[in-house]
Amino acid sequence: MPPHHILTDVAAGIATLTLNRPEKLNAYTTEMGDEVTAALRAWRDDAAVRAVIITGAGRGFCAGVDLEHLRAHQAGQNASAGPRLGEEDFLKKLPLEMAEYPKPLIAAVNGVAIGVGVTMILPCDIRIAAETAKLGLAFVKLGILPGLGSTHLLPRIVGRAKALELVMSARTLGATEAAECGLVNKVVPAEKLMAEARELAALIAANPSAAVAAAKAAIHYGHAHSMADAMKNEERASAQLREKMERKG
Repeated sequence: MPPHHILTDVAAGIATLTLNRPEKLNAYTTEMGDEVTAALRAWRDDAAVRAVIITGAGRGFCAGVDLEHLRAHQAGQNASAGPRLGEEDFLKKLPLEMAEYPKPLIAAVNGVAIGVGVTMILPCDIRIAAETAKLGLAFVKLGILPGLGSTHLLPRIVGRAKALELVMSARTLGATEAAECGLVNKVVPAEKLMAEARELAALIAANPSAAVAAAKAAIHYGHAHSMADAMKNEERASAQLREKMERKG
């Protein structure tokens, strides 16, 4: 059955996943989460895919959880035919899978990104935002906590003090401030966002995929361990990569 809440495309080694509920600024539902999860899992071992871009259709990237969906969940009802909100793989498993994903994940934030619209991009490797994008972690306003591993990822990306400020205030920040604090890597004019994301994806995809995957894994390991352990891991991973490259050669 084709997806209803996302669009997918693969061209020249680059897969593009577009959240596609533009009439609701791509507000999140469990059906959307299931479709995003299925697409990323399908591309993981697809040799035709060397990089993945995640973006949104229309004016928004993702305006947070669909409030009707959330209210039904809080009332003990299931608003969809799939798993209840909070029980789907998108929330419980996908962030860990994205951290270990062997291919680069690039978020192209084309518009408003609120709540889960921010937490879903934190496990991505690179985040690019349009100048018109606005980002906010509005969870406490709704009486809930941020998820998707964001309490681990956000302090590592922006620093603990900034993470506390953004989460506790629940305020929205513009793209420029998001770049200044490291929440996004760079800001570009809205009309150039996808071209910029594709250019970067193509630059990465031109490199040996085994080396890209090994580099990503090594940086994640090094970030979580001491420098001494990171150096030992570099030696192990480099030996494994050489063997892999020689087999391919």
